[in-house]
Amino acid sequence: MSELKVEQIAVRFGGIQALNEVDVTVSGGTVHGLIGPNGAGKTTLFNVITGLQPPTRGRVRFDGQDITGNRPHVRARRGMARTFQRLELFDTLTTRENIQMAAETQRRRLPPGMTPDAATECLMEQVGIAHVADEPTDSLPTGLARLVELARAMATTPTVLLLDEPSAGLNQHETEALGRVLVRLAGDGMAVLLVEHDMSLVMSICHEVSVLHYGEIIASGSPE
Repeated sequence: MSELKVEQIAVRFGGIQALNEVDVTVSGGTVHGLIGPNGAGKTTLFNVITGLQPPTRGRVRFDGQDITGNRPHVRARRGMARTFQRLELFDTLTTRENIQMAAETQRRRLPPGMTPDAATECLMEQVGIAHVADEPTDSLPTGLARLVELARAMATTPTVLLLDEPSAGLNQHETEALGRVLVRLAGDGMAVLLVEHDMSLVMSICHEVSVLHYGEIIASGSPE
């Protein structure tokens, strides 16, 4: 199973220390929660992990390999996928088309007999968005659009999945369904790193939780 490890990550923006000596390990088969107040550095850490933001110092390791200098598309090919706090969808495309674009990139990695079209249909059912398959995503409420982004990330067949506030805009029923999906993904061996403000979701599905405050990890352990 995959393992994601960030070691002594620091990021400075001019005179602002956004991250300072951050260590986090996310193992395959687990959901790891990253919590903390707004401005704590959670999204900055995600950007470092996915290659959008170079660290001032520190290392990012994926399955034991140092990927700190790898570009985002290289990390994606290795099996890393993410969603964004601010939605990043192809707005004029439908739900199905958004997911299918990602599934097409994985044609060679799909199980025998599985086509990108079939994979797309399965993902929409799994995430609970089949009823809006033919709707343009710019017409969807925020909660459903976040589920489309989740399904699109899953369509890249990642082994490490980073989710930035995926329950924002979801109602309680949708949030509970999201939690079941993430637990099932971890049960299949995926490593899931979750930034989330919904503490009931975090405490109910996470195996470990790290607390980030003013750019530093101040606590880490089980939800209990």
